[in-house]
Amino acid sequence: MRAIRIALTKGRLEKRCVELFEAIGFDCSQLINKGRRLILPMNAHEVVLAKAQDVITYVEHGACDLGIVGKDTIVEADSGVYELLDLGFGKCRFALAGPCGVDFYAGYHERVVASKYPAVAKHFFEQKGMDVRIIKIEGSVELAPLLGLAHAIVDIVETGSTLRENGLEVIEEIMPISARVIVNKASMKLRRAEIEGLLSDLALAAQVN
Repeated sequence: MRAIRIALTKGRLEKRCVELFEAIGFDCSQLINKGRRLILPMNAHEVVLAKAQDVITYVEHGACDLGIVGKDTIVEADSGVYELLDLGFGKCRFALAGPCGVDFYAGYHERVVASKYPAVAKHFFEQKGMDVRIIKIEGSVELAPLLGLAHAIVDIVETGSTLRENGLEVIEEIMPISARVIVNKASMKLRRAEIEGLLSDLALAAQVN
């Protein structure tokens, strides 16, 4: 049977994941000194480094058994994976934001909202019973209200400094975000003992760190 494969999100979550694995006694030297390699050994496991959206894909389709990815990516993807553990780091939040001092909800005109996360935005407004036109933006979503393309945005907010610098403010918070562990459904059935042991170790280490 092959090693358990763990997909990690490259970038800001990667460093915290390495710290967590070291805390449970794993040798992360190959992961720290990875060079350009994307599949790396870590004790009896293999670590795959990927973009956040690809972490979901690899786990959903069984190429990897586990993944660590932000809650934002999970809810936008709406995939067929188990979300089993909140690691408590990488904290930020989804929020609806718009120009300072403007009442987004006032009036009866069609509202246009720009977002990198159209599924999250759509679900948020559906819950409110509002018919809102969503425009998907790939880059700096804060530009959309400044250029008159949208009345507001739905985006990830950490400190709010980028919003303030562009004359925007949080209108309403949507949901908290943090790093989560996801598991392939088939892997959970076939390798339950191994996976539950790893999850238990990670949960204890996350509480300390």
